[in-house]
Amino acid sequence: MPAEEHVKTRPTLRERRRAAATQEILDAAERHIVENGPAALSMRAVARDLGMTVQGLYHYFPSWSDLVTALIAKAYDDTADAMEAAVDAAARADLTRADPAVRADPAARTEPAPPRVLVAAEEYRRWAVTHPERFQLLYGTPLRQYAAPAGGPTTQAMIRISAVFQREMFGGFTRAQLEAADAPELSPALRAHLEQLPAHGLGALPPPATTLLLSAWGHLHGLVVLEVFGHTAFLGEHQAEIFRRGVRNLVDDVHRRIPGAGPGATGPSGP
Repeated sequence: MPAEEHVKTRPTLRERRRAAATQEILDAAERHIVENGPAALSMRAVARDLGMTVQGLYHYFPSWSDLVTALIAKAYDDTADAMEAAVDAAARADLTRADPAVRADPAARTEPAPPRVLVAAEEYRRWAVTHPERFQLLYGTPLRQYAAPAGGPTTQAMIRISAVFQREMFGGFTRAQLEAADAPELSPALRAHLEQLPAHGLGALPPPATTLLLSAWGHLHGLVVLEVFGHTAFLGEHQAEIFRRGVRNLVDDVHRRIPGAGPGATGPSGP
């Protein structure tokens, strides 16, 4: 790229300062949520923590809803980033295991790799239990007087998480296989609705695969919600094992329903 083009595309000093100030506001708002819970979030409280006026805060976020939207989108993006990093690390580990030298050295052999959809699920759980207040902002009691903008940044960020699960669950199967998946028979109305979903999200899947993914997601997410909200605290340190076994069973069940997957298949990204 010519030097003059690089200068043109580089953010201006004003843009960099605004980006830094915006990040500082988001960081302060997240700290407020961690300390006081999502329901206590207010523009006045964030402005006070930053030593600025509410009017100054409105210069960056025109309304409380705009601030909440940014916080929700960031929480989704942070979750997706963590999941992607975990899956990428698992992919690199798989390449190491496939190295002939590693295979030939008994001392270097490791346990078989888990399917990467399980890796993604475990990282989703880890992020949630590590950031319970931010997770509650996403999936807890809805904030009064807040409605996410339709098709806005929160929707786009949420699609990233869905895309990780979708890719790792079904990435190695053909569309014909997914269309023939053994899913409960769908009513014509439901099938038509699923077929009209946006192609950049669940609409990229055939309806049978969509229903299997949503069912698995409901079980997986339910286990995380129970843990984050303290309903499985009686299991203590065993909560991670319960989650891992539950998700592994879900993945195995989904893949058994796909023709041609083979007995005991765990998908193309697993052992």
